Amino acid sequence: MSQSKSASVMDAGILIPAIGGAFRKLDPRTLARNPVMFVVAVVSLLTTVLFLKDLAAGAEGLGFSFQIILWLWFTVLFANFAEAVAEGRGKAQADSLKRSRTETQAKLLTNGGRQEFTTVPGTSLKVGDLVLVEAGDIIPSDGEVVEGIASVNEAAITGESAPVIRESGGDRSAVTGGTQVLSDWIKVRITAAAGSTFIDRMIALVEGAERQKTPNEIALNILLAAMTLIFVMAVATIPAFASYAGGAIPIVVLVALFVTLIPTTIGALLSAIGIAGMDRLVRFNVLAMSGRAVEAAGDVDTLLLDKTGTITLGNRQATEFKPVKGVTEQELADAAQLASLADETPEGRSIVVLAKDKYGIRARDMQSLHATFVPFTAQSRMSGIDFEGSTIRKGAVDAVLKYIGETVAGRPEGGAVRDIQAIADEIAKAGGTPLAVVRDSRLLGVVHLKDIVKGGIRERFAELRRMGIRTIMITGDNPMTAAAIAAEAGVDDFLAQATPENKLTLIREEQAKGKLVAMCGDGTNDAPALAQADVGVAMNTGTVAAREAGNMVDLDSDPTKLIEIVEIGKQLLMTRGSLTTFSIANDVAKYFAIIPAMFMTLYPQLGALNIMGLATPQSAILSAIIFNALIIIALIPLALRGVAYKAIGAGPLLRRNLLIYGLGGLIVPFAGIKLIDIVVTALNLA
Repeated sequence: MSQSKSASVMDAGILIPAIGGAFRKLDPRTLARNPVMFVVAVVSLLTTVLFLKDLAAGAEGLGFSFQIILWLWFTVLFANFAEAVAEGRGKAQADSLKRSRTETQAKLLTNGGRQEFTTVPGTSLKVGDLVLVEAGDIIPSDGEVVEGIASVNEAAITGESAPVIRESGGDRSAVTGGTQVLSDWIKVRITAAAGSTFIDRMIALVEGAERQKTPNEIALNILLAAMTLIFVMAVATIPAFASYAGGAIPIVVLVALFVTLIPTTIGALLSAIGIAGMDRLVRFNVLAMSGRAVEAAGDVDTLLLDKTGTITLGNRQATEFKPVKGVTEQELADAAQLASLADETPEGRSIVVLAKDKYGIRARDMQSLHATFVPFTAQSRMSGIDFEGSTIRKGAVDAVLKYIGETVAGRPEGGAVRDIQAIADEIAKAGGTPLAVVRDSRLLGVVHLKDIVKGGIRERFAELRRMGIRTIMITGDNPMTAAAIAAEAGVDDFLAQATPENKLTLIREEQAKGKLVAMCGDGTNDAPALAQADVGVAMNTGTVAAREAGNMVDLDSDPTKLIEIVEIGKQLLMTRGSLTTFSIANDVAKYFAIIPAMFMTLYPQLGALNIMGLATPQSAILSAIIFNALIIIALIPLALRGVAYKAIGAGPLLRRNLLIYGLGGLIVPFAGIKLIDIVVTALNLA
């Protein structure tokens, strides 16, 4: 679902409120968080005061100054507008979540039973309270199911309409406030106090209220502030040079020069880029607990992925029937299908489908066969069917051999036993799972069950490898099976028979080498590794321990999304780097417009630098300051959408940025300022 929910940048529902937000952000306390735009606001205020002073004194020729001041304020407002638009994209979702939080009523249990409860507001619940949630009820707060089983609609949180099962015990016990029980009932123990629930954190995130600047963002802000300070000192020395040359430069022109010299473009868009990066994760149904986690995802060196459900489809599929000597494939397929007719597991259904597709054996009605289905149990490790005096069983090879009691070579079934064992060993070496089939104590052969590697996953791993990311598959399988799956999937390495301690040790070893590590998990046994990883993505369906240990939560509980999270993090870093490159190159072009114009009357030789052929010094200065403001608006869609992601290394990425955004940053201002100069001159504005 992810990106389809993303609202258009041109949506009136976002743009109109953002206009008001741009003016509200003129509050000095808000502006102070952005040093570059704070300085622009200060000099805009200074020139405004001087303009009003001159206006009160009856000075003439203030039209040029008024236009410069007007565009200076536009520059500040456009920067605020960019941030307001970025924040506004999550407002609608936040409002919807707020309503679900404040309107929910809870059935607070008074004695632990189902019958006695009092109805209270969901916001009044405390940690440890027990609530009853029945069909049609909204789950009032985050908690764990302690009794019962129910189908839950999590569309309010994940946007997905397919219901999920929540039950007590195991890794499917966690429930989220704001979701709805569709059937049955559950008893929930509240695990989050009011104000700190999952929905509360999500509201704070989408509104930007708790968005902390990341280390990279802070470092870039410091760099921009330092550059601004340098240009303050540089511009402050210009009046002395002008006086020495026998002239004077108006303060408003000095301010215009200063604003075009400092990196206003990236300064104006930096906050919007950061907000938009986290917003893309939210719209991808991933809740990041901090902006640092998003950035860390962009710098990940090692990616740990669980095999089942991430690399493979999660369910083994029947791919081949392998009979013993003296048995045909058709005979084996027929028996295996009969034993699987009432087997609702994915493996059982795949056997029925394979027999039908490969041998044309159509499924039969068990009722007409007067058959009795024998379900799988952990003790027998087999399932099967009894009908018309015939008995068919399928299951683990050792369990089937034990069932028929034929374990000694040389007995009537000795040859078949050897065949079965040889076939089973061959399948195991290939990474598959052998499933033996027996009919009336006669061994027929083996069904080859295989973990199906997801389509396109090998290409995805190759893409990550080009990005310099090492992929490691984690599985509880034996090393032989793990090696086969790893080779087919194309991962760089694997960890077989993994325990929580093994995962933690592996992460620490990678981090000791100076690498950033990402992993995903959903169980309590994953919590230590999730907490240790630089990017720990917990599944929303997982336990509370896992969700609290990770610094991201995937609301869709889709482990494969870890790859997309890395891509979103890299896209954030690429967008910031690309627009920084554009901003610096953009400033270079503006120097050629405004500096010759400022000094042309004092040093006529500087006219040779007027390579754009701008009409007059006044039109050059006004055109540059107008372009400086308008380019911010023009780049807002790119800042919010992000630079198109490309899986390339650091060297090619730097060359790409210099070529596209560096060269573009030089060319676009020349064309833009010249075009504005033509309009300004035609309208006689300067």
